[in-house]
Amino acid sequence: MAKKRIRIDMQDQSGASYNLKLEGNITREKMLKVFEMMDLINIEENDQETPTPNSVGSKIWHVVDKFFPMGKFTSTNILEKFEDEFNEPVKLSVISTYLSRFSARGRVGRTRTGREWTYQTIKIPQRHQ
Repeated sequence: MAKKRIRIDMQDQSGASYNLKLEGNITREKMLKVFEMMDLINIEENDQETPTPNSVGSKIWHVVDKFFPMGKFTSTNILEKFEDEFNEPVKLSVISTYLSRFSARGRVGRTRTGREWTYQTIKIPQRHQ
């Protein structure tokens, strides 16, 4: 089996560079931890300046992250909060599509509850040493 290699180079708004090189047995769980670390870097940036989301997907994720960071929610919950937050209409099917994509990418968990899906954000537990 070939050795897997992934290289991630990032630069934040203040000019700091981040270089990450992964080699070997790279699992889904390890990649989720890397993405969580990348999110933490972005959260620190966003505390200084809060940019407004510009795409539909980023707006939906903004609503999920702001209003439902720990609890469970449905696509209808997101629709209501989205319209309140951005004062613009969006179809329920668009929200459902994005939530399905977020689930496929491991950003939210999804379970069937009756006739609809219930979602919950996936947080990677941090180990304290």
